[in-house]
Amino acid sequence: MFRFGNINNLYFLIAIPVLLILLIFIIYRKRKDLNRFGDREIITQLMPEASSGRPVIKYVIQILAVIALIIGIARPQFGSKLREVKREGVEIIIALDVSNSMLAEDIQPNRLERAKQAIAKLVDQMVNDKIGLIVFAGNAYIQMPITTDYVSAKMFLSTISPEIVPVQGTAIGSAIELGTKSFTPMAESSKALIVITDGENHEDDAVQAAQLAAEKDIKVHTIGIGLPEGAPIPVTNPSEQKTYLKDRDGNIVVSKLNERMLQQIADAGNGVYIRSTDTRLGLNTVFDEINKMEKQEMDVRIYSDYDERFQYAFGLALILLLADLFILERKNRWLSRIKLFEK
Repeated sequence: MFRFGNINNLYFLIAIPVLLILLIFIIYRKRKDLNRFGDREIITQLMPEASSGRPVIKYVIQILAVIALIIGIARPQFGSKLREVKREGVEIIIALDVSNSMLAEDIQPNRLERAKQAIAKLVDQMVNDKIGLIVFAGNAYIQMPITTDYVSAKMFLSTISPEIVPVQGTAIGSAIELGTKSFTPMAESSKALIVITDGENHEDDAVQAAQLAAEKDIKVHTIGIGLPEGAPIPVTNPSEQKTYLKDRDGNIVVSKLNERMLQQIADAGNGVYIRSTDTRLGLNTVFDEINKMEKQEMDVRIYSDYDERFQYAFGLALILLLADLFILERKNRWLSRIKLFEK
């Protein structure tokens, strides 16, 4: 296969038609200037070493050298043979709560941003494991299917906010059910589901969902983010001023960490429960537990590196420039004496 490493540099080729038009204009202008001085045949006899073709040849060689240089800086590459690499790892899906209660600021800067920062650091530690992302509030949604593309994982992670889900709430059970279905089908690799939430479940039976996941050899870990005493949920009013969410009676709503619920979910899912703090979220502790799981071989197809071929383009450009250096604009006095076709 063939590709360019810096394909945007090929836009410089737009200059080539301009250079050709300039060449045509120079030829036209020279002929016009010669006609001013008199008969062209007489002028040619007066300037026997003048050549009309050599300057054109030199200019064309220079244009070809420029084209070769542009192709060189675009980095032509060949190769890309598909090969299989066996890797040992586990499959991890992180289910992140994005309900409005995750905006509470008892964990700085807030619960959701702190969780995203910790997940990004966890992704940086991964080598052979697969990762997937699920977001949930009133319903659960796949944010990123399970993959080894860690760069994409961090990119998707940066876009997560409460606005990406249409229905508010906290359906932890739905997140666990969706996570159970989102692992690689028929894969024998060890599987772990990490649920990061404040535990304010209002929608379904999360404990039962964790039990069903455990029956399929999927460990369900929970990380409780927030403080038991809770914190108000910041919102922005129509005047763009910060205020706090209130109930129907006008009282400020306080979102509290439901540790009992999260502990029950972890117990039912044969996992561990970790309570986050301002200094640590707990993902590293959960990741240490996951690393104790038996790692299975996972066949991952990847492309080998492309071989660079820019040196050939640069070499051609050098040859053309050397040729241009040795070609004179006037006729060669000695070569002009050779008359191969005259008697």
